[in-house]
Amino acid sequence: MGRVYAEERQQAILARARADGRVDVVALADEYGVTTETIRRDLTVLEKAGQVRRVHGGAIPIERLGFEPALSARDVVLTEEKERIAKAALAEVPADGSIIIDAGTTTARLVPLLPLDRELTVVVNSPPHASVLATRPNLNVIMLGGRVRGRTLATVDDWVLRPLADLWVDVAFMATNGVSAERGLTTSYQAEAAVKRAMIASSRRRVLLADHTKVGNDYLVRFGDLSDIDLLITDTALDTEAAAELAAAGPEIIRA
Repeated sequence: MGRVYAEERQQAILARARADGRVDVVALADEYGVTTETIRRDLTVLEKAGQVRRVHGGAIPIERLGFEPALSARDVVLTEEKERIAKAALAEVPADGSIIIDAGTTTARLVPLLPLDRELTVVVNSPPHASVLATRPNLNVIMLGGRVRGRTLATVDDWVLRPLADLWVDVAFMATNGVSAERGLTTSYQAEAAVKRAMIASSRRRVLLADHTKVGNDYLVRFGDLSDIDLLITDTALDTEAAAELAAAGPEIIRA
């Protein structure tokens, strides 16, 4: 195997853990031609990012343990890729009208980039999103109330679902934990899945913002098909074959 940089190796290890349910330190060291100490350091990086949990001899992906990493842990992972995705998403913001911005670390990058030269109604289910947007004079910000889920800082439950049922917006900028051609759009928590499903139903155009590590992963709760999405904006680390497979299921793909 040719030279593999640490971040590339760590992302490959994470993908293997998610696919197989577990990774083994010795086996990974043999595969990548590095020491077991190097692999242990990789696993420590992934654990600090909230993506795996170390176990004897290896690691298990967090979602296999029935929970997802906290927002603060996910926010510091793949920051450059998320910034590029958000900048590409600006082209989908209408000249006027209304948008939804779903809670998430990639969608959060879009929030401060919203243009100052147009009036928009922006619907959010994230108090951090609302606090950034509320002082902008060109924006009418609608905060969907409800119970705030501490792990993701997203509002959920009936106080979110009821107003969404009466809304019809131009574009929804969606987040997801996993996306695959086989299972569509998935997330870890049923209440958040219900909100995402309602956002899709309340929007004319749906744009999914998801970095390449989300592709090919399936989580507990399914909230939509790939055909529900008009456009997927991801990063250049998604290979051409995987992009083509997703595009065949419905959405246009942009790799930013």
